[in-house]
Amino acid sequence: MGLDVNHTQKRILIVEDEQAIADNIAFAVETEHMEAVYAPTAGEAEQRLAEGAVDLIVLDVGLPDESGFDFCRRIRGRSDVPIIFLTARESEIDRIVGLELGADDYMSKPFSPRELTARIRAILRRSGNAVPGDGRGKPEPLFSVDQKTKTIFYRGAALNLSRYEFRMLELMIRHPGQVFSRDQLMNHAWEEPDASYDRTVDTHIKTLRSKLRNVDPVCDCLQTRRGFGYCLRVDV
Repeated sequence: MGLDVNHTQKRILIVEDEQAIADNIAFAVETEHMEAVYAPTAGEAEQRLAEGAVDLIVLDVGLPDESGFDFCRRIRGRSDVPIIFLTARESEIDRIVGLELGADDYMSKPFSPRELTARIRAILRRSGNAVPGDGRGKPEPLFSVDQKTKTIFYRGAALNLSRYEFRMLELMIRHPGQVFSRDQLMNHAWEEPDASYDRTVDTHIKTLRSKLRNVDPVCDCLQTRRGFGYCLRVDV
């Protein structure tokens, strides 16, 4: 079984029976200078793995010949190759099952191919297997802010933020490690902070944390300091 990584161009195995989805993923992967290897079934995926090493597997849960969960369980019995699940279901229990089986990430359909490739790059970096030429030798920042479009990118993926979430996160990005109280965050983000309750900040922080975890379920950079407030770690 050729799962060891010993080649330069990163090979991404796409196990997806819907041709249109597979083609979109393959195009996005190849645009990022990685090689796309396609298999519409678990059986053909086994053949692709036998033919050569892969660096990451994009795996659909609903395959025609076998559950993606079962395929992942079998792969995990012999390899730690990174796996990203794709599913048409959005149930939290499905996501938990996939991660507990050893998947590295989980995306629900429909999804952005650009976000998927950003997650692929993030996982390859965490596994010490970065794509050659990624960032021209410089590490990609954890966060980047586009002030013109009021967009924040996390690990290369654009976050869909409300104006309050954007303002709070942008403030913490400018002051990494600094603890901000609810009042400080509210005074910065809200036009009329006196008209809102401080617990409103907690609600927006919870939603913001969920959006960050949708990109990277492992990294916990937005932290609660009980009795003080919230801070952002960028050293993770």
